[in-house]
Amino acid sequence: MKCRHCGEELNHTFIDLGSSPPSNSYLTEQTMKEPEKWYPLKVMVCGNCWLVQTEDFVGFGEMFSEDYAYFSSYSSTWLEHARDYVDKMTSRFNLDSDSMVVEIAANDGYLLQYVKGKSIPCYGIEPTHSTAQAAREKNIEIIEEFFGVKLAKDLVDKDRQADLIAANNVLAHVPDINDFVKGFSILLKPEGVATFEFPHLLNLVDKNQFDTIYHEHYSYLSLVAVRTIFEVNGLTIFDVEEIPTHGGSLRVFAQCKETGQHEISNNVNAILTIEEKSGINTLDFYSRLQQQAEKIKFGLLQFLMDERNKMKKVAAYGAAAKGNTVLNFSGVRTDLISYVVDLNPAKQGKYMPGSRIPIVDEDKIKRDKPDYILILPWNIKNEVIEQLAYIREWGGKFVTSVPELVIQ
Repeated sequence: MKCRHCGEELNHTFIDLGSSPPSNSYLTEQTMKEPEKWYPLKVMVCGNCWLVQTEDFVGFGEMFSEDYAYFSSYSSTWLEHARDYVDKMTSRFNLDSDSMVVEIAANDGYLLQYVKGKSIPCYGIEPTHSTAQAAREKNIEIIEEFFGVKLAKDLVDKDRQADLIAANNVLAHVPDINDFVKGFSILLKPEGVATFEFPHLLNLVDKNQFDTIYHEHYSYLSLVAVRTIFEVNGLTIFDVEEIPTHGGSLRVFAQCKETGQHEISNNVNAILTIEEKSGINTLDFYSRLQQQAEKIKFGLLQFLMDERNKMKKVAAYGAAAKGNTVLNFSGVRTDLISYVVDLNPAKQGKYMPGSRIPIVDEDKIKRDKPDYILILPWNIKNEVIEQLAYIREWGGKFVTSVPELVIQ
């Protein structure tokens, strides 16, 4: 396999998580009776440009199908993050009724609803039909296609350039990262701005966040790698912020390389320096995650087996992709966790891919009164603990397994 960005041969393994089905390929009663496709889940690092990337096994369309089940609006934490983002960008870049905001991977309209609420013209680009329809129900215009150079040129021909393009947690999801990024340099107005949010590779390694690795994530991103990719494809990074979402992310601000007017902030060099001091541009940095992932796996299994032997009930919360990585890497099945609760009706009544654990609504917790709730999406742990605080009434406790096993 060659690097998706620079074309160098990939010879260095970052982590090998065995195999699993695509993390958002939830099973129905019908597909439970059929064979399930499992693919290797192995991640490599390019020793030339330092892009960390999965090996290619799963087709893009197979993962982002019309019944894609991830809807952003079911997390109050994420909605608050989106509202705050819109407020800040509107103020910083003086957006108004004469501006145009575009969101790539607009999902169910979780963010653009706040742009629309400020009477700022906007539209979204979202290839998955289920989420696109949910956004349209909010009266948000959605172009139901995958984004890249071709679509960007078509939109420019229709005079639909953007003052601001938002791309939250999508840069890691694209197989052709050069075509995707080049599209931004085309769709932006000459002095327009694009922002990208993505989990920071530095945190993934330092905080053992191996469960953020799954087939939908083609890349795992550092500022070192992203800056290189952007420069080659017509964008310059002029600012960067560290934000708390998804266990620690970067928000990168970019402009057209030839026409952008924003001065480059000291923040850019500061983050690059932190990365370089950590050794992110040396192979040694990428050698320690495998052992940490295995330690988490064995710790979780030991806890679940011990509690099963004590006849305790363990349920899980959050049918999230990261949870599927943990469950499948650890080999957890219904004998150790009997069900997973999720607020999203599109997931309820289905089954977790691989582990085949049933997904149910929250009322199941109130009826069943489990002794433990394993929170799979640890990035919204506080939100979940507040939502399910009533389990304390019967002595219930919360458990997280990443970055280490914690019971509280």
